[in-house]
Amino acid sequence: MKIAVINFSGNVGKTTIARHLLAPRITDAEVISIESINADVDQATPLRGSQFGELQEYLQTVDNVVVDIGASNVEDLLSLMRKYRGSHEDFDYFVIPTVPALKQQQDTIATLAELSRIGIPAARIRLVFNLVEDGTDISESFDALLSFIKEHPMTRASMRCRLGVNEIYERVKGTSTDLAELAKDETDYKAQIAVAPDISEKLVLAQKLATRRLAAGVVPELDDCFAALELS
Repeated sequence: MKIAVINFSGNVGKTTIARHLLAPRITDAEVISIESINADVDQATPLRGSQFGELQEYLQTVDNVVVDIGASNVEDLLSLMRKYRGSHEDFDYFVIPTVPALKQQQDTIATLAELSRIGIPAARIRLVFNLVEDGTDISESFDALLSFIKEHPMTRASMRCRLGVNEIYERVKGTSTDLAELAKDETDYKAQIAVAPDISEKLVLAQKLATRRLAAGVVPELDDCFAALELS
């Protein structure tokens, strides 16, 4: 399965979705970051046709991959996708994370419209409602986006595909931590804390215990959200 995680907007959790929701639940899935491939020392640079060509070629050689498309590269990638006619067919699904902020909803609408314009059918586009506060009614928080989808059915929106605000993602940022494996960690941190010789070591162990507890709490939510995506 080959999935593109995409949104014109930044700060919607594309990397979190790619690394913690999708890749761990797709057998042997690799995560490719377009922003990393295209990174400049000081600032983002335009995605070149040669780079997009290399990406297309690589996609033909693998079975399962999740491509995390940084916001600064979305416009270039979609422009190249139009130029390389039919290249959108290399992806089985396009997953669009979105958050309650109105600007991000508007950017999500723009992303849906552009994917539709390229020729990607609604059946291959999925939404993930991200950073949803506990007790929040999605139909109210995402009213602008859902109203657009009702009038222009460019995707199927499942209210079950939601992820809450959780500090676990910041705690493991920049690491290769598998949250499911972390949740299964059986280390008796409380026993280690009890015999630790100084306060600094106790605090390190307490932090590990708290991180494991957060992981144990978030994994079922990730499982439910992935199931709601209904990726065949």
